[in-house]
Parts: sequence; C-alpha cells; structure tokens
Amino acid sequence: MDRDRLGAACWLLAAPLFLAANVVVGLAWRQPPFSWATHNISDLGNVTCGLWDSTRPRPVCSTWHEAMNGATAATAALLALGVLLTWPALGRGPAATAARLLTLAAAAGYALAAAAPADVDENRHFLAALLIFVPGNLGMLAAALAGRSPVLGRMRGASLLLGSTGVAGVLLFLGQVDVGIGVGGMERVAVFPLLLWTVLVGTRVVRAGRTRRLS
Repeated sequence: MDRDRLGAACWLLAAPLFLAANVVVGLAWRQPPFSWATHNISDLGNVTCGLWDSTRPRPVCSTWHEAMNGATAATAALLALGVLLTWPALGRGPAATAARLLTLAAAAGYALAAAAPADVDENRHFLAALLIFVPGNLGMLAAALAGRSPVLGRMRGASLLLGSTGVAGVLLFLGQVDVGIGVGGMERVAVFPLLLWTVLVGTRVVRAGRTRRLS
C-alpha cells in the first residue's frame, strides 16, 4: 500500500472508530442512561461517577471510560497520520497547508482529551475541546479555499458546508443553545463535521490514486 492510500485508510478508520466508541460506551451506561441530547461526549471519558458540571449539572457514570479514552487516543493518532501521510496528495499552497496544520491541531486536541478526562484535569480538557472545536472547523474552511489542490479543490462545497456547520455548532454549544436537540446534541454538531470531512477527503485521495494508476 502506497503512502497516500495508507493515509487515506487512517482517515477512513478514524470516524467510524470514534462514532462506534460513542455508541458502545454510551450503551454500557445503566444509571443514568446516556443521552446524546443531555450528555457531552466528554462525559463518556469521565473516570468517576457523580453529579458533574456546575454550569449544567448532570449525573455521569461511564463504566467503560477506559475504552472511550483509548478510542479517542486512537482517533487522534489516525487523524494525525492521515494528515502526514497524505501531505503531498493534498497539494501545495497556503490554504492547503493551513488546512493540514489546523487538522493536526485538532488531532492534538483529541490526544489531550484522552490524556486528561474532564473530571481529572478540567482546564487541560477544556483546552483539548477548544483545539477540536476551533482549528478543526477552521481547517475545513481553509480547505474550501484550496482551489489548486487536486483533492481539496474538488470538494470545496463540502468543505465549506461542513466547516460552516461545525463553526455554527461551536458557537451554539458554547452559548448553551440547543435548538431542540439538546446541548449535548449541539456539541456533536460542532465535533462530527471534521470526522465526516476526513472520510470524504480519504475517499477522494483513494480515487485520485486509482485515476493516476490507470492513466
């Protein structure tokens, strides 16, 4: 497997891994049941049980928190490897470079979130969340400007849509606005677009490689 396809494979694995961890670890909760509308993603990684968060108090007890934090660390590694291995395939130019560096910053946020669960070190975990929220979504907006990139240039509309959705989700989540899906649901609007974007980019990298081999 060449470098580009290996990087694409990393990105194609990151999203389903993180999503599966959200679902499986959430299903392991008993009392209280886990709710995507009420609970934050971070609650799945908390190592202790009890009432959590003075701003929005909610009962938290994640019995499989080791699995969630392990999956988050693996997601960080896959995102970072995806960036580094597909670096040449994404082309040159300031916008493409900015997209890569910002996505690497988001990957660092996932790594920090895994290493510092919210109830272990709240300040470091908040920094991790900001790295995921801000650079992750701005990276997609930067990618939308990379018109000369052979990969990113073909998905400018998707990058703009997903980046804008993520930014809106961040602003609404930080403002504790739920628009009917709960504050926890709004956090997922802030986080999941980047993971979907990496799937789309990974798919595009694989297709571009096939086209080069056939030409």
